[in-house]
Amino acid sequence: MAVLEVKNLEAFFFTGMGVVEAVSGVSFKIDKEEALGLAGESGCGKSTTAMAIMKLIPPPGKIVNGEIIFEGEDLVKKSELEMRNVRGKKISIVFQGFSNALNPVLKLGDQIVEAILNHEKMSKDEALERARNILDQVGIEPSRINSYPHEFSGGMKQRVMIALALVCDPTLVIADEPTTALDVISQGQVLKLIKDLQGKLGLSLLLITHDLSVIAEMCDSLAIMYAGKIVEYADVTSLFGSPLHPYSEALINAFPPLKGPKLRLKSIPGSPPILINPPPGCRFHPRCPNTMEICRKEGPRLVEVRNGHYVACHLRG
Repeated sequence: MAVLEVKNLEAFFFTGMGVVEAVSGVSFKIDKEEALGLAGESGCGKSTTAMAIMKLIPPPGKIVNGEIIFEGEDLVKKSELEMRNVRGKKISIVFQGFSNALNPVLKLGDQIVEAILNHEKMSKDEALERARNILDQVGIEPSRINSYPHEFSGGMKQRVMIALALVCDPTLVIADEPTTALDVISQGQVLKLIKDLQGKLGLSLLLITHDLSVIAEMCDSLAIMYAGKIVEYADVTSLFGSPLHPYSEALINAFPPLKGPKLRLKSIPGSPPILINPPPGCRFHPRCPNTMEICRKEGPRLVEVRNGHYVACHLRG
């Protein structure tokens, strides 16, 4: 059973220069305890999709169409007051800008306790005990509960953000580029922590990243976005083993193989389109080596071409 099902989601930004079609007709689902990776180039709409799920898109952006079905209820129809009972409690998010997410003048424990008391009916002492327990689970000594954010390294701050995301026992966690600005060692530690906690706590996970190697390590399934649309969606083994969309294939070929002979990396020619005025038809057609006349005129629909393998490409029927 799906914990989250996004159906034909559209989220636009209404600017003075025009309408930015940041998320256009996006659909996917996440089952209980499943990890879904959402990948694509910078600016393709990954983070906007995450913010739309949380209903936190800043002005001048807004959701203009679609459904976000979470545990049987459409979040799009919920009021801001109702969403406050969802955010942090049922769905939590680990932001990529972790260095700026913690209040620099409040002790760590105060910030975690505040998050707990916003959603749970318990005493402050009980909340402090839960805060110590969650810090221990993410690998931070519970005695550091009285420390300030500036006393932590980047990797430790990100562990704190993971603790904040998990402290109210959510069903779904969204991790938006969770290793941004971390060194390689810290990246590995943070990713392993997320993977271990997902299995231990039975979480559903939406992992947003441009790094396909991270998704291969962390996720069960993968959705690839391009210019605001999902162009391919399948389980990780199928998509990496046999990509069906030219963009997916090009994206995978742009990463160096871990095994075998060294090969020259293949770049993707051209640049992503400006979403104020996206190209007609398939948005990838100006960069696609297999462009046909229909690609320039008609946008392909995301259709199931194999069991559980979806692709939006005229080459695949």
